[in-house]
Amino acid sequence: MKIKRFVAQDMRQALRMVREALGEDAVIMSNKTVEGGVELTAAVDLVEDDPADTIDQRIPQTAAAPVKPRTAAARLPVQNDDALEEMRREMQNLRRWMQAELSGLSWYDLGQRAPHSQELFGRLMALGLDAELARRLSERVGDIEDIEKAWNKALYLFASEVPVRDADLLDEGGVVALVGPTGVGKTTTIAKMAARFALRHGHRSVGLITTDSFRIGARDQLQTYARILNVPVRTATTAEEMDTALNALADRRLVLIDTAGMAAAHERVADQRETLSAAGRSLTTLLTLAATTEAAAVQRALRLFADFRPDACVVTKVDEAASLGGLLCALTQAGLPACFITDGQRVPEDLQAARAHPLVTKAAQLLAENPVGLDAAYMALALGGANINANV
Repeated sequence: MKIKRFVAQDMRQALRMVREALGEDAVIMSNKTVEGGVELTAAVDLVEDDPADTIDQRIPQTAAAPVKPRTAAARLPVQNDDALEEMRREMQNLRRWMQAELSGLSWYDLGQRAPHSQELFGRLMALGLDAELARRLSERVGDIEDIEKAWNKALYLFASEVPVRDADLLDEGGVVALVGPTGVGKTTTIAKMAARFALRHGHRSVGLITTDSFRIGARDQLQTYARILNVPVRTATTAEEMDTALNALADRRLVLIDTAGMAAAHERVADQRETLSAAGRSLTTLLTLAATTEAAAVQRALRLFADFRPDACVVTKVDEAASLGGLLCALTQAGLPACFITDGQRVPEDLQAARAHPLVTKAAQLLAENPVGLDAAYMALALGGANINANV
C-alpha cells in the first residue's frame, strides 16, 4: 500500500493532487484543516508493495554491519489472489464511505461560506438539472448574494445553453421524418405541420407518408387528417416502398413521414431505419419527445434513437407537463436542438417554434406551480459528486 500526505489551499486542489499522484483508485484516509489550507492523507492499493513506496520505516544500521543490496527475495511476499481481491473490496468500500463524508463536508462548507449558493444549487436541482450543470451555473453567479437575482441570472445562463434550431423547417420544405417513442404525439404533430404548410403554400405543396403498419388506428388517424387537408398519403414499410412513395410525391415541396412508435430496443428500430434510408441524405429527422416524459425515459429515448442521427427535436405536450427542466437539461447535454413545441390539440394553432428563453421561463413557472422538495443528504451527495467529477 502506498500512502502519501497532501497539503493544498482548498479541498479541490487537494483532491486533484491525490488523483494525479495516486490515480483513480486512491482512498482518502483522513482530512483536516491546517494553517493555509487543508491536509489529506491518501492511500492506494498496490499488487506488489515496495517498502520504499510506503511511509518511511527505517531500521538503524551499525557501522560494522554492511548493508546488503536488496534483491527480489527481500521483497515482501506477494499475497494470494483471494486476499488481494478482499483488500480491493475493502478499499473500495472505504473509498465510497470517504466520498460520502467529503460530500457532506462540501455541502456543509458551501452552506457556511455561501448560503445563497447552496440555496441556488438546490433550486436548480429541483428544476430538474443534473448536479454538474447546477454546480456550474451556481458558481457562475456566485458573486450575486440576492437569491432571486442569482436565480434569474442562472435561468438566463441556462437558456443560453439550451440548443434551438432557428431556421423554420416549414419554410425550408424537403423530406421530414418524425421518430420517437410510442404515444408522444407524432401523428398529431405531423397533421399540425402539414396544415401550417398548406395554409402558407397551398394543399398541393404537401404530401404524407406513414411507415406504421402496426397500429391501424394511427394509420386511420393520418388518413383522416389527409382527407381534411386534401393532401395525398402513402404507406411505405420497406425501403423499396419508401422509394416508390417519394417518387409519387416528388412534386410536393414538403413530404412528412410518420413512423411507428417504439417503446424499447426492438427489431422495429432497424426496420424503420432501413425504410427511412431510401430518402437518402436529403432526409431531415426529428426526434419527438413528450414534455410529460420522466427524465430516465428521456435518456432512454435519446439512446434508442441515436442511430437515426436526429437533426433536431420536437417537444410535445408542453401544456400537460408538470416539469420541463429535466428534458431541457437532457437536450443540452445531448447537444440536440429543439425546433418546435406543441402545447395543445388544436390543428395547426398549437404548434410553435422552439425558443430557449420562453422554454426555460416555462420550466421555472412549472416549478413554482409544482414545488419539488429534495433531501439535503441527496443534494450533498450530488454536489460532492459534481465537485469530484469537475475538479479531480
